[in-house]
Amino acid sequence: MRSKDFDLLKLVRPNISALKPYSSARDEFKDATSNQIIFLDANENPFENGVNRYPDPQQKDVKSMLSSIKNIPTENILLGNGSDEVLDLIFRAFCEPNQDNIITLPPTYGMYDVLANTNAIDVLRVELDTDFQPKVDDILNTQNDNTKLLFLCSPNNPTANSFEASKIEKLLTDFRGIVVIDEAYIDFSEEESWISKLSDFPNLIVTQTLSKAYGMAGIRLGICFASTEIISILNKIKPPYNVNQLTQQKAIQRLEKQQDVKNEIQDIISERSLLIKALKSITWIDTIYPTQANFVLVKVDDATNRYNQLVEKGIVVRNRTNQPLCNNCLRFTVGTSDENEKLIAVMQSISKS
Repeated sequence: MRSKDFDLLKLVRPNISALKPYSSARDEFKDATSNQIIFLDANENPFENGVNRYPDPQQKDVKSMLSSIKNIPTENILLGNGSDEVLDLIFRAFCEPNQDNIITLPPTYGMYDVLANTNAIDVLRVELDTDFQPKVDDILNTQNDNTKLLFLCSPNNPTANSFEASKIEKLLTDFRGIVVIDEAYIDFSEEESWISKLSDFPNLIVTQTLSKAYGMAGIRLGICFASTEIISILNKIKPPYNVNQLTQQKAIQRLEKQQDVKNEIQDIISERSLLIKALKSITWIDTIYPTQANFVLVKVDDATNRYNQLVEKGIVVRNRTNQPLCNNCLRFTVGTSDENEKLIAVMQSISKS
């Protein structure tokens, strides 16, 4: 999409454009470098316990580290209480309730539909093709004057594959609204992140997370990369202290250990290869789909029966048989070496019985 053809203000809800954001005490006074300053501005409890003060509303230290790691300016970064909050902010900024719609590509991450329903937004669904790739022409023909967002999950959940770059680029160029690329699993993929293309596509939003590769699902930290204009709009409506102090501290500690993270990613990818090789010996698995995530989708003879058999043996996987194109499919997260070996042993014992 050429910049001259894209008008962001036409996509923003009018009440959001006119909104004056809430200014917190920590927004108004930003110079907290001196230990001699007495803070009597935010009605906080004055007795120090490590969390008695409000957290940095703009998470400057976390963003600075992410900026260095991702090679993206801090002005192009917004953080949320998990990716779900980031996605919800996008809905609330651009989609008018009971009027606008979004496009999703089933089978995909279920929260897109949940957030759409929560915000009273219609969902137009264009199923992936049999190779789990976007049907570009169908998507573009489905959009209408009230279509604001297109969600692309790549690598996709639950199918585990990445979408072809040429298809994504075509959608970025010809889709009239905003394209949100959910890259929760990008660290396990061979594909380059689309954050490197932010300057090329003003309608691009990329979301990532610390929940998967960074192993920080418990702290709930989602990341949004977009143009400064889009980030500015989302900042207007985000809660002032949406990322708590403990989350920021834990995120910084983890981001400082990049080599540990890289080692874990390589271990997971290695275990993924071993798991796939072992799955080929299971007689009741019909298809093992290609994966660029930290999980594997397989088609079995009877997903519900096999799911229940695994649960009886103390192993919980995900039954995706009710998802479009996923009839009789199970999803296996790549675990530790011991966990994967136990999974295979149990599956082999089920085969024999």
